[in-house]
Amino acid sequence: MFRATCIAKRATHAPPLYRLAPTSYARLTSPALLARTYATTPESPSSKLIRRARTAAKYTFFIFGSTVVGCVVLTGAIFLHDAFTYHNRNIEGVPVAPRALQPERGGPKNLPILSTLLSDWEDDENRGLAEKPHLVIVGGGWGAVGVLDKLNPGDYHVTIVSPETYTTFTPLLPSAAVGTVSIRSLVEPLRKIAARLRGHLINARAVDLVMSERLLEVETISPNGLKDQHMYIPYDKLIIAVGSTSSTHGVPGLEHCFQLKTVSDAQAIRKRIIDNFEAASLPTTTPEERKRLLSFVVCGGGPTGVETAAEIYDLCQEDLMNYFPKICRKEVSIHLIQSREHILNTYSEAISRYAEDKFNRDHIDLITMARVSSVDHDKVTYTRRKPDGKVETFEIPTNFILWSTGIAMNPFTKRVSELLPNQVHKKAIEVDAHLRVKGAPLGTVYAIGDASTIETSIVSYLLELVDEADKNKDGKIDYDEWKIMVSRIKKRIPMAEEQLMKVRELFDLYDSDADNSLNLNELAVLLQEIGNKITALPATAQVASQQGKYLGKKLSKLAERRSVLEANGLTMDEGDEALAPPFRYRHLGSLAYIGNAAVFDLGRFSFMGGLAAMYAWRSVYWSEQVSMRTRALLMIDWVVRGIWGRDLSRL
Repeated sequence: MFRATCIAKRATHAPPLYRLAPTSYARLTSPALLARTYATTPESPSSKLIRRARTAAKYTFFIFGSTVVGCVVLTGAIFLHDAFTYHNRNIEGVPVAPRALQPERGGPKNLPILSTLLSDWEDDENRGLAEKPHLVIVGGGWGAVGVLDKLNPGDYHVTIVSPETYTTFTPLLPSAAVGTVSIRSLVEPLRKIAARLRGHLINARAVDLVMSERLLEVETISPNGLKDQHMYIPYDKLIIAVGSTSSTHGVPGLEHCFQLKTVSDAQAIRKRIIDNFEAASLPTTTPEERKRLLSFVVCGGGPTGVETAAEIYDLCQEDLMNYFPKICRKEVSIHLIQSREHILNTYSEAISRYAEDKFNRDHIDLITMARVSSVDHDKVTYTRRKPDGKVETFEIPTNFILWSTGIAMNPFTKRVSELLPNQVHKKAIEVDAHLRVKGAPLGTVYAIGDASTIETSIVSYLLELVDEADKNKDGKIDYDEWKIMVSRIKKRIPMAEEQLMKVRELFDLYDSDADNSLNLNELAVLLQEIGNKITALPATAQVASQQGKYLGKKLSKLAERRSVLEANGLTMDEGDEALAPPFRYRHLGSLAYIGNAAVFDLGRFSFMGGLAAMYAWRSVYWSEQVSMRTRALLMIDWVVRGIWGRDLSRL
């Protein structure tokens, strides 16, 4: 006890251990002592070198080790994938419907009718789909792929009829034509796209249509040596998405021209370009012949023509100059013939002028306000009107001519148009706002993309509109009734909305006798004028894709609400207007490549520039690819072209 008390007192009166006397603290913090404390021995050069070598070795080891581990993991993953992929599958005893092996004959031409396909009985799911409504899609382009993308699995028994077994990303065909990207990067097999829906592909071209019996006549694409066969494919709903062909405008000699609508077109163009340069590089080629071989003529100043001319210029400037005699590059001439005042005339004026300035700097010969009069195997003849009204004729010796001027009807589209007496459009099948073919049985035949054009004539509905809006049945339309009529017009033809914004002004303008009402004659003039001002949708991939997606969604909704329609006394053929609004096109902008530069027309504003715009252009097209496979291939192509250049092989 005594000892504990002493210890406590000592602890109470003793100074804290961490305290120092002021003199001691001053000595510890003196500048001299601090200088001695923090002074270090300078590191020798050899020590620095050793320390840096150790650091470099450490990071090298980490990188090497990570690479080895990554390769091992990747190889293992590939091995496991192969181990579970390559195995035997039992294909014995696969059930096939007897009617698929021996189709019954019928129709006006007594042809085989493919009411059952070979794979319809393969499993229970296919058996169930065979009982669903048969949806036949003719074509494999943007519109068809849009439909397939939005259909719900299990709603329809889907069959695609296409002369090609793949779909093509057409906006990049000019790049493929000069080897900037490979053909393989632009195509996706239609069978893979249709696999999600358990759909079928018939490699054939449509040739005729029997609407009364809902039969589509097709001609098969047979291998060499086998005769093409004709047969019927029955349908419940038919979608025509066959695209278009190039318009000839009555110009003779177009058999000497290339077009650029398909993969085979791009391959043929590439072969011709390489052949021309190879022939021009021979010492035995005369100067005149060399100039002709290296003269490239593009007819048409739209996006396809402009992008092709730009790609040919890039090929000559970036690749051919390095591997062919320099005299070949010197003799190259690129000519672009346009019938309008400006190229890219559907774009904004600022974009047209920017593209023209870029081409002028690149010494691409722009020939505007000119028309091609004839084409021969070795020259192009065109005319231009002088200010005094006289017509001058010019010739361009050439061994390469691309024809890209407008569109015309596909043969099958033309045949369908001939079957319907009210089809008078010269370039496409006329459809209503729900994309139904006018004159065909309601809700059975649709047309989308370049094969179709949405009706713009309002006056043809005059009597129906008057009957709906004339509430007092006096044969005239007052202002209140006119407002009702405007709402009906917008519902029937949504493209007329822009022309009907000033309702009161239109009513007063055409009320010629100022009696505050419109008689039938005044209404006819008014509706005719409105219809004339409506601009048809352009024949672009963007329009076709949006129409296909709209139709796919609508058909899925029809299948989903089938029981509701039947409960209300409606069939699936009559449900378009009940379940879906009319098609409305939303313009997302137009873009074009003009040679290491690009232009964007986004409606209210435009964007144009060099490499930054070009990479934006690439990003848009990369994101619009059909699958991740084509996205990966396209990215690899651009990287390979940037590092090693284009492939100059003639394949």
